Amino acid sequence: MTTTTENKSTVAQRIADRYASVGLVETVALAGSQTTPYAGPKSDIDMYVYSRSPLPIGLRMEVARSHSSRAELDNQFWEPGDEWVEGTCHIDVMFRTQRWIEDQIDRILERHEASVGYSTCLWHNVLTSRTLFDRSGWFARLQSRARQPYPWQLKGAIISKNYPILRDTLSSYRAQLESALEQGDLIGVNHRVAAFSASLVDILFAVNELPHPGEKRLLEILEAHCKKLPREFREDLSNLLRSSGNDLCSLLPTLDLLVDRLEELLRSEGLL
Repeated sequence: MTTTTENKSTVAQRIADRYASVGLVETVALAGSQTTPYAGPKSDIDMYVYSRSPLPIGLRMEVARSHSSRAELDNQFWEPGDEWVEGTCHIDVMFRTQRWIEDQIDRILERHEASVGYSTCLWHNVLTSRTLFDRSGWFARLQSRARQPYPWQLKGAIISKNYPILRDTLSSYRAQLESALEQGDLIGVNHRVAAFSASLVDILFAVNELPHPGEKRLLEILEAHCKKLPREFREDLSNLLRSSGNDLCSLLPTLDLLVDRLEELLRSEGLL
């Protein structure tokens, strides 16, 4: 079967129907780039299967191998998942229990627990998912619960968790970068710049009271949807990323400029 941009929704629904025939399955949802304006011809089909308890591998194998002879089963690198290539399209199916995702939503919206980067990605994932099958309306109720104003306690928790480690603490990203630069540790430099960027972006989505959309096209999304950004943000962040590979001497001054301008924004918003 040929999978094109025009018929990916049809392909996803056909796969969802197979999972829906399994009694343990409560909901099948489409998420990722296919539910955003940013999907392209080569974008994956990302699907989430929610069940009362984990699905047996044998059942998952039947679905995956009925759609492709090239399937990877029970990948455990991130969330449990199966992947295969169908036609020209990459299918990525992740498996969650209902109890697990309910606890994650509670963690974010009720307990207001922040993470080091990506604090609200699962909230965003639930909010933007498109339901393909919902046996009893459970996922519709979960989405309804997720559609609530951004909790101010969560905003404060994300800033409190992520801001100090940018530069202020003894083990801050800046301190670790300085050490990596002194040792000529290029992998360490790359790792800490990526972690710094993740915490910085997490803070900015919190300041703008928007759930974090994940890892892709972040600069584009920030500029399109966030009214509150540090001055010269695109230029400064681009310079930071470029300097980590081409101009190490300017790396720390560029990082300091980004944090200085972030601090200016947070103070203007009464968040520091």
